[in-house]
Amino acid sequence: MNNPIRIGYSLSLSGPVAENTKAVRLAHRIWEEDINRHEGLLGRKVELVCHDDKGDPSQVARIYKQLLDEDQVELVVGGYGTNTLAASMPVIMERNRFLVGLMGLGVNLKLNYTKYFAMIPTGPKPNTALTEGFFALAAAQQPKPGTVAILSADAEFSKNPVIGARENAVNYGFAVAYEETYPLSTTDFTPIVEQVKAANPDLFFICSYLNDSVGLVRAIHASDFRPKLVGGAMIGPQSASVKTALGPLLNGFVNYEYWVPVPQMNFPGVTDLLANYQARAVDEQVDALGYYMVPLAYAQLQVLEQAVTATKSLDDEVLAAYCQNNEFETVIDKVRFGEGGEWAEPRVVQVQFQQIDNPAIDTFRDSRVQVVVDPPAYASGSLIYPYTP
Repeated sequence: MNNPIRIGYSLSLSGPVAENTKAVRLAHRIWEEDINRHEGLLGRKVELVCHDDKGDPSQVARIYKQLLDEDQVELVVGGYGTNTLAASMPVIMERNRFLVGLMGLGVNLKLNYTKYFAMIPTGPKPNTALTEGFFALAAAQQPKPGTVAILSADAEFSKNPVIGARENAVNYGFAVAYEETYPLSTTDFTPIVEQVKAANPDLFFICSYLNDSVGLVRAIHASDFRPKLVGGAMIGPQSASVKTALGPLLNGFVNYEYWVPVPQMNFPGVTDLLANYQARAVDEQVDALGYYMVPLAYAQLQVLEQAVTATKSLDDEVLAAYCQNNEFETVIDKVRFGEGGEWAEPRVVQVQFQQIDNPAIDTFRDSRVQVVVDPPAYASGSLIYPYTP
C-alpha cells in the first residue's frame, strides 16, 4: 500500500488565538517533512490534513466528522487549546478514536476517556499545576502577602485556571479580595484596573487572552496600582509579537511558561527544531521565536510517530494502550502519561521579565530578560520582589 497515511485535525488558523496556532501549523509541517525524509510511517508517506475552525468551538465537531467520513483520514490528532479540544471530544469518544491533544487544560478531567493524551506539562492536577508556582513564590516572601485579586476573561479557556487559582490561594493561605470576569470584547482595561486597585490586593492574578494581555499590561503600567506580584496565567507574554509590542512594560510580570531557552531545558533536538522553525518564521509570518508553541506541537506528533512505529499499527486501541504504558523521547524531554492521559509529572515553569531595555526581537532570544524563577530545578535567576515596573 503506497498511498499516504492521512492524519487529520482542526486548528484555529484564524480568530483570537491564530498567532499561536499558525506557529503550531509550521511546527507540524516541519515534523511532516522530517518524517517523510525518513520514509514516513510504516513505510508510507504521511499527509497532514488540517482544517481551520476559525477559533469557533461550534465548528469543531463538524470538522472531525468531515475528516473521518469524507476526508478518510486514518488517524486524528487534537487541535490547540481547551476551547476547541473540548469541542472535539464528543466525536472522538463516539468514534472511539485515539487522540493526542495540544495544550488543553483539564479537558479530560470529567470525561475520563482512556484514549485521550494531553501534550501539556501540567501533570495529574492540571488546574492547580499551571499556576502553583506563582502562589508558591508569593508565599515564600517575607513578610508574606495576604490577599489576591483574580481577574479572568469570560471564556471557556479561563475556567480551569481560575479554579486552580482559587485552590492555590486556599492552599497557600491567601484571601481572595476581589474576583471578576471581563468580556472578551473589552478594549479599555483602565476601569477594570482601577476596580482591582480599589480592593488593594497584594497579588494580582490574571487569566487573559493575547490582545487582552497587551491591554492589561499597558493599563497596569499607566496606573499607580502596584501589587506585590502580578501575572500568573496570561496567554500572550509567551508570544513574540506581544513581547515586542510591550517591551520594557513587561518588566516585573511573573507568568507561566512551558519551555524557555535556559540551559536546564536544552533537551535533545529542541535547538535544531527551533533553528529550523525560526529560519522560516519571518517569511511565513508566524511567531518569530516559537518558544511557547513549537516544542510541544512537534512533540505532540513525535508521540504519535513513536507509538505507531513501536506497535507497527494504526489501530486506535493499540496506540492508546502503548501510550498508557510507555515513555516517549521528545524535544520537550522524556514524556510519560499518567492518570487521565495527563503527564505523570508536571513541568510548568514560572518566568519573570527582568531588565528589558528595548522591545527588539533579539532582546528575547535568550534567557537574559526572561528569567525562570520557579521551580528550582529549572531556575536561571532570582525573583525580583515586590513588583517594580
